[in-house]
Amino acid sequence: MAGGAAVVDSSSKAYPGRMTAFVIFASLVAACGGLMLGYDIGISGGVTAMSSFLQPFFPDVYRKEQGIWPASYSTSKHGRKLSIIIGAVIFLLGAAFNAAAIHVAMLYIGRLLLGLGVGFVIQAAPLYLSEMAPSKSRGSLNTIFQLMITIGILVANLVNYATNKIQGGWGWRLSLGLAALPAAIVLLGSISLPDTPNSMIERGASEEDVKKNLRRIRGTDDVHEEYQDLCDACANATKAANNNNNKKLAIFQRKYVPQMVMTFLIPFFQQLTGINVIMFYAPVLFQTLGFGNDASLMSAVITGLVNVAATGVAFLVVDRYGRRPLFLEGGLQMLLSQVIIGSLIRKVFGVAGMASVSKGYAYGIVALICVYVAGFAWSWGPLGWLVPSEIFPLEIRSTGQGINATINMLMTFVIGQVFLSLLCATKFGLFFIFAFFVLSMTLFAAFFLPETKGIPIEDMSKVWSQHWFWRRFVPSEDSTRRVEMV
Repeated sequence: MAGGAAVVDSSSKAYPGRMTAFVIFASLVAACGGLMLGYDIGISGGVTAMSSFLQPFFPDVYRKEQGIWPASYSTSKHGRKLSIIIGAVIFLLGAAFNAAAIHVAMLYIGRLLLGLGVGFVIQAAPLYLSEMAPSKSRGSLNTIFQLMITIGILVANLVNYATNKIQGGWGWRLSLGLAALPAAIVLLGSISLPDTPNSMIERGASEEDVKKNLRRIRGTDDVHEEYQDLCDACANATKAANNNNNKKLAIFQRKYVPQMVMTFLIPFFQQLTGINVIMFYAPVLFQTLGFGNDASLMSAVITGLVNVAATGVAFLVVDRYGRRPLFLEGGLQMLLSQVIIGSLIRKVFGVAGMASVSKGYAYGIVALICVYVAGFAWSWGPLGWLVPSEIFPLEIRSTGQGINATINMLMTFVIGQVFLSLLCATKFGLFFIFAFFVLSMTLFAAFFLPETKGIPIEDMSKVWSQHWFWRRFVPSEDSTRRVEMV
């Protein structure tokens, strides 16, 4: 029993159908919500490095948390599609406020709207992707969301690099205003999309409407078995809701302890890798290493390219090799690179934190940062969105995703607020702090995270009752299929 992983033999639940062009299109549109988050992260970090941006402006990521719980209700009550559309509209308004800002209050209003918009999208889009995808391709399609985040960050870095050269001091307005573009793509694309069959059944759609949607999605007329499984899952969800006066509290039942632990710890650990610190403060960090203003932005572009390419690797292999191998390899890669980076910075800067850095040495550190970014981008980056979106039963899925997104944004806010203070206080030690957390999360994945590759989303709960640790929380009758412990 290596690492206590439970692998379900799901061959008997291979639903008929194929990967259709419609599913690919729908997935790309929903995943473009990641462009909104990625551009928001990347553009703000670069703008703070522009000398023309006179007023201090750092993105208050905590405001995104305020948009997640209304989004959780909307996603469950009105469907995934409508929540994505609402998020795109609010984000458009935020981009307009920021681009037209003439005083700090407008910037704060814009940031609030951007946060609310992103909150709706990151709540609904991963669920939409996981529910729309065939089980054998769910990992790849869901990974597109993280791929779009990385593309958004890269595009933002390129925009910052270009607008920083604009004379007249208005380049930052263009950078902030272009945030409207990914939101417009999501809004226009989402209008033509259906909601997921899971959500349609949950909201009382007719059998014919759901089956029509399933036939379109799966590319086959043989959808009865999948439809029946979705109905059974919805019936179980209704029963669970009726047994709890407050549906939101159903998630705290003992049998959901494994999913609760994952939805808390996966986003918690994801942010403690330090990735948002690297991506957000990359221009400032590279300036500290001795690069000029333009060079620091260009270095951020390089790490952005690595981020996109490595996430593409995850897209290609996540459904072939599974989630656990990527978690473990990526964790080890990040651990080693952070320890080496911390050691090199200690050697050059020492405890005083002041030194001149040769170009060769600085480029070496940038290369190691790229190794670190690659390790994150094909492991904890995409899997941090994928795994929480696929492990919950229907009755608590929206609530679970809401918790996942809330923890993610809250930790992003906390890390963003304390990073500069920690960097000043600990200097090179900050990399060792993050390395400690990477070691902890890698051990957590090795011993407590079951493999979820290829398992139909409505059958996912059955992996827990066969896990060496989590089975003590899950009633044995929840598992009716053969499971092999490996």
